[in-house]
Amino acid sequence: MENLDALIFVDTNILLDFYRIRQSDISVAYLKRLEDCKDRLIASSQVEMEYKKNRQKAILESLTKYSTPDWGKLTPPALLADSQAAKTIEKKKKEIITQQKKVNDKVEKVLHNPSGNDQVYQSLQRIFKNDSPYNLTREFKSRFTIRNLARKRFSLGYPPRKDSDTSIGDAVNWEWIIECAKTSGKDIVIVTRDTDYGAIYKGQSYINDWLNQEFKERVSRKRKLILTDKLSVALKAVDAVVTKEMEEAEQEMLDFIEWLDKQVVNDRQGTVHDE
Repeated sequence: MENLDALIFVDTNILLDFYRIRQSDISVAYLKRLEDCKDRLIASSQVEMEYKKNRQKAILESLTKYSTPDWGKLTPPALLADSQAAKTIEKKKKEIITQQKKVNDKVEKVLHNPSGNDQVYQSLQRIFKNDSPYNLTREFKSRFTIRNLARKRFSLGYPPRKDSDTSIGDAVNWEWIIECAKTSGKDIVIVTRDTDYGAIYKGQSYINDWLNQEFKERVSRKRKLILTDKLSVALKAVDAVVTKEMEEAEQEMLDFIEWLDKQVVNDRQGTVHDE
């Protein structure tokens, strides 16, 4: 993608990915790039609320593969119980238990006091508190206008909206994106996996037809509106440095999420057949 003079909207599901990227140094690198671009970010108290509402859940979900080993399967036969290999296994078992306790203690601290222990929380907090014309905080009087427009589009069934939605959150985000596009004169890049904004096919994102038309009519036919499910794509579009390792880690995470989604579908189908 060519370099753009653009603002970036990062949806909540992408922010929560910082708890899903396995390599902590890669996660930190993404956070730093995001902070470096904070004056280009379209943010709001709505996104802040959604992030803080789901942060703990995302952390706990990331621990699904983290469990105590089945030590019973590591118990050697009685005749080898006194062997050096068996003694080494027992020693390593004690070391693992000790280190696991340290990890559990760290998780508890991250859940209990994020401002002091959660690096993701600390970084995003600086973004949410950034004094920017594109950050819709409670101090903005225009938030009432944005909410009223959001209620209207929600009641009319306009995207971005799921049939099951009971809140106007996505509508608020879209109306604020439109407002920022108007006032800034810049292109817009939306980073999300939420299919309310468009379709994803073979790794490529396509903006929803109605949202694309609406953007042209309300903002400009010359301005670009780009949809992607990769934060790396958005950062590179505004000339931020993104390493190959960062891109690979993000793709690995997306592949894992896709695999999980397929497992959920298969489990549901299995339940239906059982009935």
